Amino acid sequence: MSPAAAPPAADAAANVAAEVAVVGGGLVGGALGLGLARHGVKTVVIDKLHPTAGISPTFDGRASAIAAAGHKLLEGVGLWAHLAEKAEPILDIRVSDGSSLLFLHYDHRALGDGVTNEGPLGYMLENRHLRDAIARGLESAHGNLTVIAPDTVQGLSQSADAATLTLASGRTVTAKLVVAAEGRTSALRDAAGIALTGWDYPQTAIVATIGHERPHQGIAHERFLTAGPFAILPLKGGHQSSLVWTEAAHLAQHYLALNDADFIAAIDERVGGFLGQLTLVGPRFSYPLGVQFAHTYVKSRLALIGDAAHAIHPIAGQGLNLGLRDVGALIEAIVDAKRLGLEPAHASVLERYERWRRADNLLMAGVTDALNRLFSNDIAPIRIARDLGLGIVNRIPPLKKFFMRHAMGTVGDLPKLLRGEAL
Repeated sequence: MSPAAAPPAADAAANVAAEVAVVGGGLVGGALGLGLARHGVKTVVIDKLHPTAGISPTFDGRASAIAAAGHKLLEGVGLWAHLAEKAEPILDIRVSDGSSLLFLHYDHRALGDGVTNEGPLGYMLENRHLRDAIARGLESAHGNLTVIAPDTVQGLSQSADAATLTLASGRTVTAKLVVAAEGRTSALRDAAGIALTGWDYPQTAIVATIGHERPHQGIAHERFLTAGPFAILPLKGGHQSSLVWTEAAHLAQHYLALNDADFIAAIDERVGGFLGQLTLVGPRFSYPLGVQFAHTYVKSRLALIGDAAHAIHPIAGQGLNLGLRDVGALIEAIVDAKRLGLEPAHASVLERYERWRRADNLLMAGVTDALNRLFSNDIAPIRIARDLGLGIVNRIPPLKKFFMRHAMGTVGDLPKLLRGEAL
């Protein structure tokens, strides 16, 4: 499918059959579809947008921190070849609390053996480059992968043998398993009656890209301010960074409405001058913040992944990484079952996937919620305690290495693709 070409007119009588139908071809759903097809699973990816619709810098403006384990998964599903030249290695992470002299510093060299190191802590990638890589992958895929986009799901019915999706174009897709990857507002999840628990934060994320006089040197900064975390994340080239500025929701619109000079001045006040003169690159964006998690990730012939299953505060930059863990776990569960002659929606597959991912995702939701509440205030006793905590962790190498490995996503029961192993 050419990036410039419109999708072919749908035949109302056409029926596409596959083993797995992935609804949602974004960062998580697209990676899942490509990974399944690459491992011999006949897959259909359905998305409401053309695959190239999200590659403009004005689409959403966000960038994602890809942990070291997520990087291995992107290699395993064939996407990293399209991303390597656009990725900025994260060499250091510096965490500070306002103007406190105590801080936490993660240096990737600390995980080495003194001669070699394990590589970067992760990579920064603009989301538009991730979407472009997925679009390229979807366009070049053959055999096991069918892409239907743009199109939307109008209904889902099930029989004893399969699930059938009815699309707005009149086409139907029949599959053994349907995967909901449409994000926080998943219609398939809601139609299946899967309940959610969640809440909104009184915060808004202001997202922008800045240029700066001095190079960032591959360092990601997380500064905890009274309103919430202020992240300065290195982008490719050395002189641009992505900002995720968490601000009180009732003040965010004030900052968004400022002219460019005043907006940069507000950013410069929070950055602190260490990057030299700042400029604004591209438009500004804002996103309301909240947390939610589905009460179950699976139902008869349906599985949830990514934000359809869980959505967290961006305080630790782990949202997409959790989705990539979902991808690795679901691919492995399906591929292992197929080798045993079981279908993708077999009870053992769905139970294994949910058991593998639910506890990890709930733990991260709890940790990010607690961190946000702990640091988004200026209560003196709490501020002193958290500053001492940062300083203590920074001075205990074994403890610091443990937290570094958590940030890299290399702790816990990882799917093989996230360990860099073949299935």
